[in-house]
Amino acid sequence: MDIRKIVITGGPCAGKTTALSWIQNAFTRRGWRVLFVPETATELISGGVAPWTCGTNVDYQKGQVRLQLTKEDIFYRAALTMPAEKILIVCDRGALDNKAYMDGAEWQEVLSGLDTNEISLRDSYDAVFHLVTAARGAVDAYTLSNNTARTESVEKAVELDDKLISCWTGHPHLRIIDNATDFQKKLERLISEISSFLGEPDPFEIERKYLIEYPDLKRLESLPNCKKVDIVQTYLKSPDDRQIRVRKRGQDGHSIYFRSEKRRVSDMRRIEVEKRLSKEDYEEMLKDADPTAHPIRKTRFCLAENNYYYEIDIYPEWKKQAVLEIELKNEDEEFTLPEGIRVIREVTGDKRYRNYALAHEMLPEDI
Repeated sequence: MDIRKIVITGGPCAGKTTALSWIQNAFTRRGWRVLFVPETATELISGGVAPWTCGTNVDYQKGQVRLQLTKEDIFYRAALTMPAEKILIVCDRGALDNKAYMDGAEWQEVLSGLDTNEISLRDSYDAVFHLVTAARGAVDAYTLSNNTARTESVEKAVELDDKLISCWTGHPHLRIIDNATDFQKKLERLISEISSFLGEPDPFEIERKYLIEYPDLKRLESLPNCKKVDIVQTYLKSPDDRQIRVRKRGQDGHSIYFRSEKRRVSDMRRIEVEKRLSKEDYEEMLKDADPTAHPIRKTRFCLAENNYYYEIDIYPEWKKQAVLEIELKNEDEEFTLPEGIRVIREVTGDKRYRNYALAHEMLPEDI
């Protein structure tokens, strides 16, 4: 069985309700059994349980996160019993959305009370798709009338939108769908992004890669829309032209694990199939590591800016340069690079800067 769990999130009046209908229609036609985990906050507030009716905001948030996780677990266990090859579990908001409604101390109290941590919650989802509020770029469409739990002004909606993006920044697959087009095109872009993630029809990944001057790490760490993760990447023995690797992705002492297979189609396009691993499976697969390659260790800064998701990789061997990558929807897509980033040159088609080459001790010299 192929069971994927994704989050549809976004600022107030972003189009989530209509988007869920589009997802149902689009992926049912493509052979997926689509399950929806309803938005927990709307359920509770509509039933009279709210931050302003409970003893404290933390009391409410503990209950909401606990209910959210319980519902997701029930849906996943139910999916395991279903006679279907492909099941898509769609969460109308995920556990980390709650963080946007608390200060840091309250959030830590909630995590402690539930005996969990932020990284485990965030990365329990396979992908996150953020729909930008209509208050940013489509203000004429912003309304409070279609959701009794919505109370934000235009200014507050924009502020909350930024907070929600910040909450999910650091996830390995976050995509931001803005209001650069009309609403129908916005939803079409959402469906296209989900299709690409699911590998429908093929699991293509299109990216551009740049060699950049060593960035100001203190500045990156200070940005609310930037998160730092540590990565250890090990290539496994492969009998053909596939590149098979396992990856440990950690933050604040907590880690998740993946196995990936990649086959390059062109300089910018490649087919990638990725699977989440348990720690035990990861450690077992390390026994099949390619003896001709060494593990790659790097620090990755995930930056959500300009409605794009950038990845800046810092290698310990380099003191003057780094690598920036951005994943695109098509090879001709126009985009801007983050503020403060100084490009040395594009290295999208340069084999020397591919991780596979770096693992085989073909590291280009630091500038």
